[in-house]
Amino acid sequence: MSQRMPPADLSVKETAPATPKGPAHSQTLSRGIRALEILAEAQAPMTIAELSEALGVHRSIAYRILRTLEDHSLLMRDSSGRVQAGPGLAALARGVSRDLQSAALPELTALANGLAMTAFIAVWDQHDSVTLVTVEPRHTAAALVQRPGTRHSFSTGAPGIAIQSAIGREEWEKRSTGQPFRPEAELARQMGFAVSHDEVIPGVSSVAVPVNVPGQLPAAVAVVYIRTDTSTEVIAAALQRAAAAIEAELR
Repeated sequence: MSQRMPPADLSVKETAPATPKGPAHSQTLSRGIRALEILAEAQAPMTIAELSEALGVHRSIAYRILRTLEDHSLLMRDSSGRVQAGPGLAALARGVSRDLQSAALPELTALANGLAMTAFIAVWDQHDSVTLVTVEPRHTAAALVQRPGTRHSFSTGAPGIAIQSAIGREEWEKRSTGQPFRPEAELARQMGFAVSHDEVIPGVSSVAVPVNVPGQLPAAVAVVYIRTDTSTEVIAAALQRAAAAIEAELR
């Protein structure tokens, strides 16, 4: 790896979601959750004005939401009053797919240090592939950053292709995800691994292998890198061994 890069920049400007038809839901809770999503995706702490604009609500409403989240350590404010995700989110995240995280961590560490690439597990979350846990290589001057919680559409990136390959076209279309089944997933199903180049960040490549999780939707173990002398086949073989070890630990 030749440099450290942040995850793809995500816009935080959007209007408040319209009230959906169907069962009643809590608008305040929905706004609070959306505020956490915006802060998690932001590249830097945000002012209350910026966050209220992103939420599409008045500043007084945004302030009340933030005070409640702050009381639970889900966000915090710096000395200038800007807000960012708080340590309480980390405590919540530890309970998400706990068994998968525990099984994956040793394998991700071995992959990251053995291949000198950032290794991670991606899981299926509604319409997106989301990074669950990530490990950067220890003895590399620079490495790509793949933050937990990073979200990408199934239309971009090797992890999404790998997950689709584990599902298969027929099952994917039954689930009505609103996203097409990628042709690359058919090839990945035959080869046992997926690859992508320049799909998420220009100049960045990824290789991914599906992981079957008992009682859950499939996940993917993947690496991301800028350039390497290691062949795709060697990288894929290492990922396949890691996926097999994770699956064995989960049985």
